[in-house]
Amino acid sequence: MKKTLFIVVIILAVILALPVINLVRWAFVPKKPIDIILVDKTVPTLERENHKSFNWILTNERIVKKGDKSSYSYIKDYYGFSPQRPLREKQWDRNDYRLTDLINLAEKNDAVYFTDTYGVFFNDWYKGINKSRKSRKLYGGLNNNDFLLIKEMKDRNKLIIMEYNSFDYPTAQFESVRTQEKLGITFSGWTGKYFATLDTAAKDFPIWMTAMYRKQYNKPWQFTKPGIVILKEKDIIVLEEGTHLKNAMPHIITDQANTEKFGVPVSVAFDKWFDIIDPLANKIVSKFKLETTTLGDTLLSENTLLNEFPAVVQEPVSQRIYYFSGDFANSDIPYWTSRFQGIEKIKGIFYSDKPDDTRRFFWLYYRPLINSIFTDYYNSINKK
Repeated sequence: MKKTLFIVVIILAVILALPVINLVRWAFVPKKPIDIILVDKTVPTLERENHKSFNWILTNERIVKKGDKSSYSYIKDYYGFSPQRPLREKQWDRNDYRLTDLINLAEKNDAVYFTDTYGVFFNDWYKGINKSRKSRKLYGGLNNNDFLLIKEMKDRNKLIIMEYNSFDYPTAQFESVRTQEKLGITFSGWTGKYFATLDTAAKDFPIWMTAMYRKQYNKPWQFTKPGIVILKEKDIIVLEEGTHLKNAMPHIITDQANTEKFGVPVSVAFDKWFDIIDPLANKIVSKFKLETTTLGDTLLSENTLLNEFPAVVQEPVSQRIYYFSGDFANSDIPYWTSRFQGIEKIKGIFYSDKPDDTRRFFWLYYRPLINSIFTDYYNSINKK
């Protein structure tokens, strides 16, 4: 009995000691000072999920501000929409850079990352409002100052990262086109998303899509299985599992050279919004792949689309401009884990070995991709 109790005590002691050990290990990881401009215009909650996972990586990898060497705060250290406490009062502020700030920002900072520019809309902010149609914008979209900041950063050969929905509504066409030109890509106008069920009775299903479908095809929405919806202005394509798709879940595919360079897997599931671009002269790091049937291929080809299209592209000369064709930074990650070294090894808790487990995207793809990009950039700007 005493021996059993002793063993239990030892096991408990080890379990309790591991977090402390990993916290101490994290504290001794060398800091990498990089000044980063983070822009997130889509912050409808205090959780700030459209950029919090990026800040998790910065903290975990010890990427800090140059001035006081402190970690970046996902609550304060960004430009964009800022909800105020208490949230029930629906008060919000905006933290924008002015035209007169741009030269100084570009000179002082090493990198800029636009994690989300879509913005916040009336129905998103004031819950309980009828969501059968799109609502008016409170705040959001790329603007002239954003474009000029990108230009100034590019002129100085700084690191630039942009994500999905930098070019579509509510960004004005003029800002969209010239930003695409600056990045060297062309937006097709098509955006899409995976849905675990296309049943309109599902929670938070965007009902306004059904009206688009009825208007275009003159027949009712009768989809109930998992699927992918692809949209362009007033056009809609619905791909349903079993009919148009062998497997409804999109996957991000990476070739061997880039899996080795960025430390990402060959394939990982992705269930969030994406857009379809033409990379022009840019290098394709990873591609989206839809597992279409013959009928699905036909439906796509009727709209001049393929079942494979870029997921991540990199400017080939300076290799310091990236575009992510998906809502990559939007992940619900427990932020308290960011200060533990080796936390990703506890995969049974945070993700599984199942290929369609979408939690794998952050741990196996987004995290190593961001870490690789910023570590390589840090090393390049600190060469002696």
